[in-house]
Amino acid sequence: MTKFLYVYHSPPLPADAPEPTPAEMEAAMKPWFDWRERVGAGMVDFGTPTAGGVRVSPDGTKPSQLQVTGYSIIEAPDLDAAIALTDGHPHLAWPGGEIEVHEAQAIPGM
Repeated sequence: MTKFLYVYHSPPLPADAPEPTPAEMEAAMKPWFDWRERVGAGMVDFGTPTAGGVRVSPDGTKPSQLQVTGYSIIEAPDLDAAIALTDGHPHLAWPGGEIEVHEAQAIPGM
């Protein structure tokens, strides 16, 4: 099996967005937990939302220009299978939601 990194992109929530209630959070997370169950043993790291982001280069740091809103790591036989697992993914139901799928390359000798 090969590991794949899902990078989630979507517009950020407005800074003044109200905090969800526990019931709202539970309802919002249910499709994610259902997706995790569908992935099953292939789920390596369910991931977490991300915020902010700093771009680091030899010239220093500056805010990231990418809207990376989270990640997951899965295992699948190949890229096509990893892409197939995005079918019905809850992130794609979010306005502006997109998922990048990247194959984790093996490092020789490790």
